[in-house]
Amino acid sequence: MVRPHLPLNALRAFEASARHLSFTRAAIELCVTQAAVSHQVKGLEGRLGVQLFRRLPRGLALTDEGLALLPALADSFDRIAALVEGIGGGMAVQVLSVATVGTFATGWLLPRLPAFRAAHPRIDLRLFTNNNRVDIAGEGIDVAIRFGDGAWHGTESLALLETPLTPLCTPALARTLLEPRDLLAATLLRSYRADEWPRWFAAAAVAAPPLHGPVFDSSVTMAEAAMQGAGVALAPPAMLVRQIEQGALVRPFPQEVTTGRYWLTWLKSRTPNPAMLAFRDWLITEAA
Repeated sequence: MVRPHLPLNALRAFEASARHLSFTRAAIELCVTQAAVSHQVKGLEGRLGVQLFRRLPRGLALTDEGLALLPALADSFDRIAALVEGIGGGMAVQVLSVATVGTFATGWLLPRLPAFRAAHPRIDLRLFTNNNRVDIAGEGIDVAIRFGDGAWHGTESLALLETPLTPLCTPALARTLLEPRDLLAATLLRSYRADEWPRWFAAAAVAAPPLHGPVFDSSVTMAEAAMQGAGVALAPPAMLVRQIEQGALVRPFPQEVTTGRYWLTWLKSRTPNPAMLAFRDWLITEAA
């Protein structure tokens, strides 16, 4: 495969300028003149045929094209730096960028990360949380853990965990809920998936009421609202074990409903590297 010539100096000048939003500060970091940085960036813009910065009276602002280019460059330079440092120390290091739903990160992954680091000390894990929306290619992500049905365009998906949902609330509120029908008078905290509460009520053989409660894009935030007495959350108890064990949340009813799974995903166009494979195999073992 013949690779195109990459203007590495220009790309480095752009990346530093984009981090600082200043040609002057980028020049100081790179130990060159401000004019040299500006010249390199202008040459890169000419080669790409787009503007990467908007020149402002007091500094710079990234264009949409610049915003798209920066994450991939920053990640690539970080990987090169880590590899060079590892080789120099006699220990090659692989950077692994993992994006994950915040609920999975706090409720399942973080307590297990020390074990992963102990098993794979040469993998430099970078963790990014999101609300289930991630651009793997655009954000320079190796693998993403998402919740849903496993069907995301352009990605391979590996099922990890099924985590049913059930009502969760404070002990004080739970004492007022003697049967599922009592939820009709409660404030129901919701996710952006509109079908979850109706499906739970169907499982409990109760006609679902009109839903008017607050909507959250994260089960972590929803659970926090429930712990503060804002209402009843429909959330996965498997991801909130600590809060339940501490008594901050209780489940007033046994009925559960499954609306999806957590999946490990990566680009179909990308061949998994050793770090990705190690992380995948570790997740499979832990999830089992």
